[in-house]
Amino acid sequence: MQKRQLGTSELSVSALGLGCMGMSFGYGPAGDREEMKGLIRAAVEQGVTFFDTAEVYGPYTNEELAGEALEPFGQEVVIATKFGFRLDPASGKHVGLDSRPERIREAVEGSLKRLRREMIDLLYQHRVDPKVPIEDVAGTVGDLIREGKARHFGLSEAGVKTIRRAHAVQPVTALQSEYSLWWREPEAEILPALEELGIGLVPFSPLGKGFLTGKIDETTQFDSSDFRGVVPRFTPEARKANRGIVELLERIGQDKGATPAQVALAWVMQQRPWIVAIPGTTKRHRLEENLKAAELTLTAQDLSSIETATAAMVISGERYPEAAQKWIDR
Repeated sequence: MQKRQLGTSELSVSALGLGCMGMSFGYGPAGDREEMKGLIRAAVEQGVTFFDTAEVYGPYTNEELAGEALEPFGQEVVIATKFGFRLDPASGKHVGLDSRPERIREAVEGSLKRLRREMIDLLYQHRVDPKVPIEDVAGTVGDLIREGKARHFGLSEAGVKTIRRAHAVQPVTALQSEYSLWWREPEAEILPALEELGIGLVPFSPLGKGFLTGKIDETTQFDSSDFRGVVPRFTPEARKANRGIVELLERIGQDKGATPAQVALAWVMQQRPWIVAIPGTTKRHRLEENLKAAELTLTAQDLSSIETATAAMVISGERYPEAAQKWIDR
């Protein structure tokens, strides 16, 4: 697989990465540990060098899975993880944002052990903590980089003002934020700012949390442990209303011998050369399907057709439940 450089940094990774969260957390029951290890290693064998996890996924168990699966590959692969939540010692569940310097250091020490690494390749702030100046966060990560415990600094779901303030203290290598054909808000302000500052974009949910694969409709039933069950964009009514975007991907794909997921991923990849999406999966055949998107080229006519069709669409439903809206940085 071809590689891409995240912004103007020296961090070069596979053109598509792998989001590991769903293997342990968020999208229903955790997958079988040995199967998930095999899936991660199969991704490496097929050229993936960029893997995404976080302390809060599980919590802890996803980092442990990624660390064990990727340990044999050493520095051949890049692992990104995240800090930023306060975890209850008894339950392990997160009980709010916490990016105080001492909490960052605590999180990093735990992540290094679970990932079986001496250095975290890309260390993200998971969500912007309004109670802690971003300059303090950037300064702490800068100290960790100088100490050899982290290599690159990243932000997640941060607004332009926050990005600029952080970047002025410690250069930001990548921003991880949601971006796909059904969530294009980053195009207005985020993408121009990233281009100006030389920061890469790592889109999570490039397949619309699975909706853009075409495998979800208004009749789909979600497990009680699947967070999509409380997401407004995934109510049966919203899923029915949003079906048009999947039908568009199906039409484009039919002409190219590609699946809706492959078209959706190819579209994201072609928006900027410094974008590296991290679709997640728990299935080997879906991994192979997704990775083939790196070989798919959409023509100018394809892109124009997508623009024309989506301009007339109104996507129904918010992407987060109301309780999570407070974590969005503007």
